[in-house]
Amino acid sequence: MLDVLDVVVVLYLIYQLYRLLRGSIAFNIFVGLLLVYGTWLLVRFLEMSLLSGLLGQFASLGVIMLLIVFQPEVRRFLLLLGNSTLRQRSNLLGQWLDRRANQVDNTEKIKNVTAIKAALVTLSRNQTGALLVFANTLNREFINETRVVVNAVISQPLLESIFSKDSPLHDGAVIISDHQVHAASCILPLSSNPELPKSLGLRHRAGVGVSENFMVAAFIVSEENGAISFAQQGKLQRKLEEAQLEALLLEWYR
Repeated sequence: MLDVLDVVVVLYLIYQLYRLLRGSIAFNIFVGLLLVYGTWLLVRFLEMSLLSGLLGQFASLGVIMLLIVFQPEVRRFLLLLGNSTLRQRSNLLGQWLDRRANQVDNTEKIKNVTAIKAALVTLSRNQTGALLVFANTLNREFINETRVVVNAVISQPLLESIFSKDSPLHDGAVIISDHQVHAASCILPLSSNPELPKSLGLRHRAGVGVSENFMVAAFIVSEENGAISFAQQGKLQRKLEEAQLEALLLEWYR
């Protein structure tokens, strides 16, 4: 019975590893490392001592090499675990809040989500490019020194003015955190996923890239056609309808 459980757990971990690496350059590197390891086992079986010794030195560093090569993926996996734990803790604490406080929070949430949605829809109709990232205090480390700290109340006019083509802050992302517009003009890491369409510009690749490495959600407005996209955990959902946009905003605004 324990042997069956052992096999099931290993297969599950392999599947999760495949999901984590799928669609990235790291997956090709991982396949290459497996081929090297398989070749090492083969030459050991054939008793090719020179080649076996050479590949053996390479294989002995396998764990260290994996940690170095797959540092972003390991980081994303640990962040995923940490984020899930924090969510569970927040849910448990939330059960102890009184109903009146929850009603106030919900009112503020709906108000801010309505303002964000209205801004994104207006920017979409005007074909004004925009990149909006939802983050919390614990996962804001992707914000670099180029940011402009805003810490302002969320409002439709503010968001539209930031992304206006005449604004000095329109290049880069706006960070929504702690129920306010935390920062603007943030430069984000670009995705290196080769499966992304070649037609996507830097704004979309930045939105996907930041969601690959951090537990955040990104909303992107295309400057070319005004389409609104959503990125989370490295996955891009394009051409959102207004109902889809509102549902995602309600889900990810915290």
